[in-house]
Amino acid sequence: MTKGNINVSVENIFPLIKKFLYSDHEIFLRELISNATDATLKLKHLTNIGEAKTEYGNPRIEVKIDQENKKIHIKDQGIGMTGAEVEKYINQVAFSGAEEFLEKYKDSAKDAGIIGHFGLGFYSAFMVAEKVEILTKSYKDEPAVRWTCDGSPEFTLEETTDKTDRGTEITLHIAEDSTEFLEESRIRELLLKYNKFMPVPIQFGTRQEVLPLPEDAPEDAVAETKEVENIINNPNPAWTKAPADLKDEDYLNFYRELYPMQFEDPLFHIHLNVDYPFNLTGILFFPKIANNLNIEKDKIQLYQNQVFVTDEVKGIVPDFLMLLRGVIDSPDIPLNVSRSYLQADGAVKKISSYITKKVADKMASLINENREDYEQKWNDIKIVIEYGMISEEKFYEKSDKFALYPTVDGKFRLWNELIEKIQPNQTDKDGNTIILYASDEHAQHSYVQTAKDKGYEVLLLDSPLVPHLIQKLETTKEKIRFARVDADHINNLIKKDEPVISKLNETEKETLKKSVEEGISDTTFTVQLEDLDSAEAPFIITQPEFMRRMKDMQATGGGGMFGMGGFPEMYNLVVNTNSSLAEKILKTEDTGEKTAQIQHALDLAKLSQNLLKGKELTAFIQRSYEGLSK
Repeated sequence: MTKGNINVSVENIFPLIKKFLYSDHEIFLRELISNATDATLKLKHLTNIGEAKTEYGNPRIEVKIDQENKKIHIKDQGIGMTGAEVEKYINQVAFSGAEEFLEKYKDSAKDAGIIGHFGLGFYSAFMVAEKVEILTKSYKDEPAVRWTCDGSPEFTLEETTDKTDRGTEITLHIAEDSTEFLEESRIRELLLKYNKFMPVPIQFGTRQEVLPLPEDAPEDAVAETKEVENIINNPNPAWTKAPADLKDEDYLNFYRELYPMQFEDPLFHIHLNVDYPFNLTGILFFPKIANNLNIEKDKIQLYQNQVFVTDEVKGIVPDFLMLLRGVIDSPDIPLNVSRSYLQADGAVKKISSYITKKVADKMASLINENREDYEQKWNDIKIVIEYGMISEEKFYEKSDKFALYPTVDGKFRLWNELIEKIQPNQTDKDGNTIILYASDEHAQHSYVQTAKDKGYEVLLLDSPLVPHLIQKLETTKEKIRFARVDADHINNLIKKDEPVISKLNETEKETLKKSVEEGISDTTFTVQLEDLDSAEAPFIITQPEFMRRMKDMQATGGGGMFGMGGFPEMYNLVVNTNSSLAEKILKTEDTGEKTAQIQHALDLAKLSQNLLKGKELTAFIQRSYEGLSK
């Protein structure tokens, strides 16, 4: 029998571990299961290369709760330890057996899936246990040993005949302040959270299995059941398999396994698989997002060698992809010592860039493979694509291959298709291409119709990110300008081959403008005279494009992602000098009647823009009824 002190440089190492090493005491189960997994995978590797002369078999990890005696048992059938190895790996805090194993077998074990790094995981047991026992027997022909420690630096280590089979059993004597972990539901919850996809089967409890009835069984026969071992995890999740070995149904089943409470199926998936310059696998799913920027984030789960780490993946996943769902697994992701969160590292940026590139390539392949299907899904994914175009330069550079620009007529155009369609009849006097768009087809219907009647292409860009997107496009595309159909009037934007001739001379125009300015009391309107076609509305309300765009950006934020300061309300009142109303106003001598005409026309223009509200709307309705009565 050996007695001694654990070799640590800080006398009170256990209180430090309990209070500071891990942010949450529940991590103990993840760490101990990870150690058991490592022990099993080490044995698998040694048997594969012929160094371990033993039968690998079908090992599993078993978790048992003994509520009466306040114990938790975690048992594996892995490599086990000799007494000397217990001295080396357990009694020297922060000596990682996993690190040593990988170094020793670095050429052959690089894909063995070994999890451990820091050598501290075992000691997380003392966060919940007042005493810990290790009963272990090596795959080598050496005696089993028992190690015991009560949470002080003192331990006992002795040979024992209590164990004859290969592997290790950890027994935790649960402390009074941690009895929640003696509840079966709590342990099941933790196993499903952290170990759901561990590469070694994990048995926890039993379940009833219905036995099949024989073919000649009578109709009223009742099937028998038997109690079988309950394997709680899926050791071979979809992301660990080659894409060629998976069908669409497999991806869908995996999505449902990840999100059992999600009732809508994803639109499509992206399978990540890279082994240079870093190792990374995973599957990302596109849910239906539409125009919702407030969709629940933190739905991508980060794993390291199939061990759950976190669902807060900011940094490793580009911000625009935080709206997606799925799994990312990489042994090369730099974690802090408690394996709870990412550390700042150059590898993180490389991984983030790779994921961005992979998603861009997938978008391009999807539209090439089945454009009709891609177009049907566009409204559900456009927020992600537009957000990526705004925030990730590399993604934006590739976006011409897959970003769509829908029209009010239900057509979808890639950028080059759009420019080819609208040139040369939508250019201004400086040769800039003017792209007209609506953000609300119904509210802006009259403006859309006017543009269409003139033969112009009008896009339907209705996501909350559009103001930022068009600003990005205008600053990167050569000689491009965007204008919403209800902004500065089309006549001021697009060059006319044959300008419309005004019915009024310059003196009459000045008189008309003065009369309209005197007839309106709202200082938010600036009166402009335009020589429009006589069929067009007599009064049209527009907004200065720049001011309207800034207000749209403000509305997008509200203190959030793109929040900006407040902007005043400013509108243009465009008066059509060729309308019959313009002539009538000029000819009306009665000041009161003239003011009434102007006010009523202004109210109609406001009504078309949903600007007539409150008392003004009530007064307008009342005047309209009075006019009908006359």
